[in-house]
Amino acid sequence: MISTKLATDWVEGVLKSVPTRNAPVTTDPSRRVVLGLNAYHGDSSACLVVGGKLVAAVEEERFRRIKHWAGFPSEAIRYCLAANKLKLSDVDALAVNTDPAANRLEKFSYLLKRRPGPEWLWQRLSNTMKKATIADELERAFPGERFLGAVRNVEHHLCHLASAYAVSPFQEAVTVSVDGFGDFSSAAWGFGSRGEVKVDGRVFFPHSLGAFYQAMTQHLGFTHYGDEYKVMGLAPYGKPTFLPEMRNIVQLVEGGEFRLNLDYFVHHKETFHYTWDNGSPEVGRLYAPALESLLGPARSKEDPLTDRHRDLAHSAQAMYEEAFFHLLEALYRRYPCDNIALAGGCAMNSVANGKVALRSRFKNVYIQAAAGDAGGAIGAAMVVAREGGGSVLPTHSMDHAYWGPEFDDAEIKKTLDAAGSRLDGLQRQHFADTASLCEVVSEAVANGEVIGWFQGRMEWGPRALGNRSIVADPRRANMKDILNSKIKRRESFRPFAPSILAEASFDWFEQQGEVPFMMQVFQVREEKRALVPAITHVDGSGRLQTVSKTSNPIYHELISAFAKRTSVPMVLNTSFNENEPVVCRPEEALDCFLRTNMDVLVLGQHLLRRPSQS
Repeated sequence: MISTKLATDWVEGVLKSVPTRNAPVTTDPSRRVVLGLNAYHGDSSACLVVGGKLVAAVEEERFRRIKHWAGFPSEAIRYCLAANKLKLSDVDALAVNTDPAANRLEKFSYLLKRRPGPEWLWQRLSNTMKKATIADELERAFPGERFLGAVRNVEHHLCHLASAYAVSPFQEAVTVSVDGFGDFSSAAWGFGSRGEVKVDGRVFFPHSLGAFYQAMTQHLGFTHYGDEYKVMGLAPYGKPTFLPEMRNIVQLVEGGEFRLNLDYFVHHKETFHYTWDNGSPEVGRLYAPALESLLGPARSKEDPLTDRHRDLAHSAQAMYEEAFFHLLEALYRRYPCDNIALAGGCAMNSVANGKVALRSRFKNVYIQAAAGDAGGAIGAAMVVAREGGGSVLPTHSMDHAYWGPEFDDAEIKKTLDAAGSRLDGLQRQHFADTASLCEVVSEAVANGEVIGWFQGRMEWGPRALGNRSIVADPRRANMKDILNSKIKRRESFRPFAPSILAEASFDWFEQQGEVPFMMQVFQVREEKRALVPAITHVDGSGRLQTVSKTSNPIYHELISAFAKRTSVPMVLNTSFNENEPVVCRPEEALDCFLRTNMDVLVLGQHLLRRPSQS
């Protein structure tokens, strides 16, 4: 085991190795230009905040075409600057959503108590050193340009809390961040008021609800980074038969906190694999052999799913919710406020999010479009944006997710013209107005055709929300099978989601509220379920997106046209991709259309149609 002297040297070395340049940013906050980054981690991203207002945000994966791309988000930075006609020299501060110097006392105390082996320490030192090269990365990515501003490291969970509160509609809100790990903690909470958010409590490494859920995801045979959503989709098919065992793994503590039974995990004592070679993040096995002794053998990804696996998924989800609402109950007692803003990777658990108003005393819930680590870029930028005076947090509510690249009619026409013979046999049309376009497309949807729908600025966050979407008829019971055979080729238990007119959502779902980012699952009204089987999950739920006329006029117009034809004010919406990141450019949308069996492609005002297929 490692000596105390070596552990001390390691901590001091880490803290000395990071060139933070954390001098105060002196620019007037009302004019300050801040680049926010999530770097060297899955879902690397960049955003731009000018005068306290978000003007651009995008994930690096959309340019690199590798899911969850990790590393330095140079192309995302390039887009954010170019879209706003700025150069690197115009940026006053670069804010990064991690601070290696944070929680140093807890790190040091952990090393003294646990004395982990040298491989464990070396892995973390290596990962830290990878994160210490921002100045070099900027120089390589932008040759001939100079960055003259300050580099600011902002603690990971403060970034999550700020990313939720800063763009929420609330002047005051309880703020909660729950994820795997970041800057030696896995959860944090506080209160946002008068433009500031403070961290009042934390759960520190090695205890983590995110680590628990990820370990269970791995045990169930879903081993890729970000596969937790598959467990959520599988859970409704099972029963909570393993809940007593789950309560042995996750233990609730008075005051709202939770602890892991570390006998079932390895991350606290062994080196476990976490790399982002070639941009693709990979995480090694988190669970110990004792977990298999408790729950039975782990499933390999080739094994068929059995009732035991379905029950394990259901029990894991139930345990997560038990711990989550245990925390929320304690926070409401501490801060008797009706508003809550959620962030962190676990805030992507839309099933639990949809129950907040049902199982807690909070009435109003806000989760921004990129609640996970990508969204930390916004939090870092917003924290730095308000430094030095001037309350610019929050400045405006993020009520839409359209912060990425867009392409005008001329660029789309150029893409189609360049395709040449690849378009042979396809019908090609151009529409002068959106009303005519939406009439034709809504008829195609009603006739059972599958539509690639590409409009405006690309979505920020993991969900396709009507600008890079595949659209289909929710009334057809076989539509899930059609989509999987034509395009998606994904597990049959995974549900598809509805986009519904905001003004009609309460007529079709049992809860009322705006869900613009598809971050909450509500129950479909029982009398409506048979009308929309393609978007109704096995437990009667749907992960809805509410679409308002102000946030996305053309998508609202399309759904309205479909509603006039069918009396159903929603369409099935899934991401425009085929086992790849969501398409960004017209070229990628066209390629996806041509290599799959999609029926219709809409690029702005342009439409391509395949000949009728039986």
